[in-house]
Amino acid sequence: MNIQNPEQGNGTESVIILAAGSSSRLGRSKQLVEIDGVPLLLKAASTALEAKFTNVVVVLGAHDDQHKKTIMHLHVEIITNTEWERGMGSSMKTGLEFVLKSRPKTNAVVVMVCDQPLLTSAHLAALRDTYKKNSSHIVASRYGNTIGVPALFDQTLFSDMLTIKDAQGAKAIIERHVEYVNTIDWEAGHLDIDTPADLKVLDSFNG
Repeated sequence: MNIQNPEQGNGTESVIILAAGSSSRLGRSKQLVEIDGVPLLLKAASTALEAKFTNVVVVLGAHDDQHKKTIMHLHVEIITNTEWERGMGSSMKTGLEFVLKSRPKTNAVVVMVCDQPLLTSAHLAALRDTYKKNSSHIVASRYGNTIGVPALFDQTLFSDMLTIKDAQGAKAIIERHVEYVNTIDWEAGHLDIDTPADLKVLDSFNG
């Protein structure tokens, strides 16, 4: 694939929050798990807003009516992926398609999930700032021995993102175009909430 240089003229940068899963491994809705009294979904959406992105889109799926109530008071776009069971890639494509229809001049999107409880608005802003400063195609988070979300993707990669398999995610795009990736270290990124054991790790981390 021939990727041209990013054009960052008069467009905008949006955030797509993937929050459509059923949390089967956790045994209850991770979107509603409270960290310091704040549900994870609300914390994720609020963090994106605090980073002052032009547009924040939340993709819901399982139990969407219940989860929507948690964030409906925020200035975010809420959409539902009716085919969320097909995988994270399905939700990412649903979110990106919505962004491109509602804001066709979008320069870049940040793809993030709702279950990284230690994510900060400063880290999200750093992704955008690095993109603008270095004309990067991809700016991803580095934690442990991997790179992943949250990650920013320039518009030159949108067509690629829309053709990934439903069961894949943003990391598949990162790995496919690793030569175009800039990274920002984020030590806390290794912690996400998938299982009851992860909640215990979070408790020990905060303690």
